Amino acid sequence: MSGKHLVPSLEEEVSPPTAAFYRNALRTLADAGIPFLVGGAFAHACFTGIRRATKDLDLFIRREDFERVADRMQAHGWRTEMAYPHWLAKVYDGEDFIDLIFNSGNGLTPVDDSWFRRNPVAQILGVPVRIANVEDSLASKAFIMERERFDGADVAHLLQSTAEQLDWPGLVTRFGTHWRVLFAHLVLFGFIYPGERHRIPRWVMEEFLARAAQETREAPKDAHVCAGTLLSREQYLHDVEALGYVDGRLTSASTMTEGDVVVWTEAIPSRQANGGAASGAV
Repeated sequence: MSGKHLVPSLEEEVSPPTAAFYRNALRTLADAGIPFLVGGAFAHACFTGIRRATKDLDLFIRREDFERVADRMQAHGWRTEMAYPHWLAKVYDGEDFIDLIFNSGNGLTPVDDSWFRRNPVAQILGVPVRIANVEDSLASKAFIMERERFDGADVAHLLQSTAEQLDWPGLVTRFGTHWRVLFAHLVLFGFIYPGERHRIPRWVMEEFLARAAQETREAPKDAHVCAGTLLSREQYLHDVEALGYVDGRLTSASTMTEGDVVVWTEAIPSRQANGGAASGAV
């Protein structure tokens, strides 16, 4: 896609020392020929024109490239940490940090070769880089529905900015059995921008409406699964801990293991504050 909002730098969104750290890291990876994609606030600004302060730089990498990335970062004196082995590592320069993302927190979207196609090129902090394409950016945000963070507005703005350029068949395929999540965002888009509902292809909405009607007529296949844990790591713990639902992250939908779920749950700030209290106390 053309990326009509591709912005030149975004220097103003971070302090000069932080910008220097990010810039050096981008150049280091580019010079080493290690594939990476810029995501997060920087990519969002490129697609939507929305500029906002950011506390970090998000880089998407393949999990198998982490050791090479870590070696390059450490050679500069920066500290690396495999924060959550199922999806996230970090690079630190003092208080500043970069997120190295190789999956989603719910284990649904591992970064693989398919991410490295149709990637716009932008000048981020003066460095020419590839950014995660809009379909992958949208998919990575669509499942973030935590109590303290909901990325629905980001999804709506991505749709508002790029609806005509989206690979709609690819996007529908990408969501697969989780099509209801995409459908929910599309329904909200029609509420947010009532005069622009026509920009969502009619065949997409009709396909999802037909699927919903068909499922309404059928007996449920996953009668005691709570897929809410794919949307929020905290808000559906009561369902899996007290009500006996199967955690959606421990089905074939996700790459997470029971150990991954335990570590990711223990990292919830409110659980730490309460000494690992049961979900009813958070």
